[in-house]
Amino acid sequence: MARQVAIYGKGGIGKSTTTQNTVAALAEAGKHVMVVGCDPKADSTRLLLHGLCQRTVLDTLREEGDDIDLEEILKPGFGGTRCVESGGPEPGVGCAGRGIITSINLLESLGAYTDDLDYVFYDVLGDVVCGGFAMPIREGKAQEIYIVASGEMMALYAANNISKGIQKYALTGTVRLGGIICNSRNVDNEIPLLKAFAEELGSQLIYFVPRDNLVQRAEINKKTVVDFDPGSNQAKEYRNLAEAMDNNKMFVIPKPMTQDRLEELMMEHGFIGV
Repeated sequence: MARQVAIYGKGGIGKSTTTQNTVAALAEAGKHVMVVGCDPKADSTRLLLHGLCQRTVLDTLREEGDDIDLEEILKPGFGGTRCVESGGPEPGVGCAGRGIITSINLLESLGAYTDDLDYVFYDVLGDVVCGGFAMPIREGKAQEIYIVASGEMMALYAANNISKGIQKYALTGTVRLGGIICNSRNVDNEIPLLKAFAEELGSQLIYFVPRDNLVQRAEINKKTVVDFDPGSNQAKEYRNLAEAMDNNKMFVIPKPMTQDRLEELMMEHGFIGV
């Protein structure tokens, strides 16, 4: 049975980059991984596919109707990864969250969730867990949630908000928080702050990914760091993150904090010496 992992976090925090680099490291280690992009921008698999602008599930359904083959929406990427983009509605029309529901149901009916898969990753848009984007949690599709954050106030605010959504569905289902991934922004006292934040939720800072411009250089070349410069220190960081995730045994129902407590935490850890 594949481990079903969803990656959440504030818009622009680096969810897709973190997901694809982690998946590349897992694939390099011999894991069989499927990535389901749950963002209307359809950029969750670009680095694994070396920039191929993959046709999304919703676009395919709109153009061809319901009679489609799995090969039309699932493309092979780096290290044998299997890449799918759910896509979204036409701009200004409909709910993008519905695309996630449609895509996952279609993937199930077409037999994409094969027995040999070790992981399925859902890269999910959003600062808040609205009904549609909560679908991987709500329907029990994703059992493990990781939140990408940084030491910035709004990133932590979003992470706390997402924890409220996880808590809501964890109480009646199997979904659990696996930890916080810090995608560093070089904020003062970032590691102590993120550790304190994760512990306050009852969880863990599972990994701290240092900031490195190599990530941007790899992206310009339409590759993950593991693919672009496998001998680099940053590639090792993503391998370590993948290993930490693979060996993780700490899955909790988070205990979100009040806004006042979150601001207290920021003052205690984030602004020392100011």
